[in-house]
Amino acid sequence: MSFNIYALVMAGGKGTRFWPESTSKKPKQYHALTGKKALLTETLERFGDTVPETQRYVVTTLDQKELAQKYSESLIHQKGLIFEPSGRNTAPCIFLSLVSLIAQGISEDSVVAIVPSDHVILNQRGFQDTIKKASQFAYENHKIVTIGIPPNFPHTGFGYIQKGQAQGEEVCDVENFKEKPDRLTAEGYIKTGNYLWNAGMFVSRIDHLLKEFSLHASDIYKYKDEILSDLKANRSLKESYDKLSAISVDYAIMEKSEHVSVIPAGFDWNDLGSWDALESVVEKEDENFFVSHRAHYTKDSTGNIVYAPGKFVALQSIHDHIIISNETSVVVLPKDKSQEVKDVVSHLRENKDLEDLM
Repeated sequence: MSFNIYALVMAGGKGTRFWPESTSKKPKQYHALTGKKALLTETLERFGDTVPETQRYVVTTLDQKELAQKYSESLIHQKGLIFEPSGRNTAPCIFLSLVSLIAQGISEDSVVAIVPSDHVILNQRGFQDTIKKASQFAYENHKIVTIGIPPNFPHTGFGYIQKGQAQGEEVCDVENFKEKPDRLTAEGYIKTGNYLWNAGMFVSRIDHLLKEFSLHASDIYKYKDEILSDLKANRSLKESYDKLSAISVDYAIMEKSEHVSVIPAGFDWNDLGSWDALESVVEKEDENFFVSHRAHYTKDSTGNIVYAPGKFVALQSIHDHIIISNETSVVVLPKDKSQEVKDVVSHLRENKDLEDLM
């Protein structure tokens, strides 16, 4: 390739839907939920030779500095940690990252591949091939290329991307971004064959993405020079960063831009949005899904997801539940209520004597 690709991994999330294992002190991206390595580590390694270590960056919040250092060690540029003074959603996060790359002397015609830190992708070669194709198209055509996931069922927990006019063998214009649909709407999307899941991964030239910020998020872009000056002078970013609107990149840029294309992912994908998502990345054993445990006994029990590191687990006459047990907490709930773990976290926030559990 005649251009450089940089990886930008967003790792500042709190992962509240994976409580009690994911806490504010150690969010889910720093846990090995599906294997032997933390999700952040796996994300960085996934780029392989497509994006070498010296061209990989991680952006997170200052309060996660030690964790980010630990789980990205030797896998990123020596100045590859970018810190937000505080979490302000994905648009400010990405904008700060782009300006940080420029401050380090990286050419603005370079391509940056922006991905979350907590997805599970087993087909690394397919991931790398998709990144290469998206990068080539983005570089040559001055487009933001988002990576869409071919849906295999009418999921109501994901946003969707409606494909528009074809721009090549695989790439299409984006006709529309759709919010999370109800079941009937999702079924309609699937039947058309013209929709992809929005995975929150995209590729763009730095200069083109900054241009889109200037056009559609001027209340963020106008602080570019101020932030760049702070970065070059090694000053605190808090004052300048707090001026940026706290908005998602989807709302700020992606849904407004006329220069967004989509390429279907050539790889498997799971966003690990909540505990029930582990069912698709863990092999079934004795009709249940044991993510982590010492040993088990089951009788008349099926479809349960169990996370109990180091513990013996006995299941009798229980079906389709999530059972979580760690050193501090036990959680049991039906799989179809997995999203409601966030309600428990809200309860903890309201009870100061339980703050240590968050």
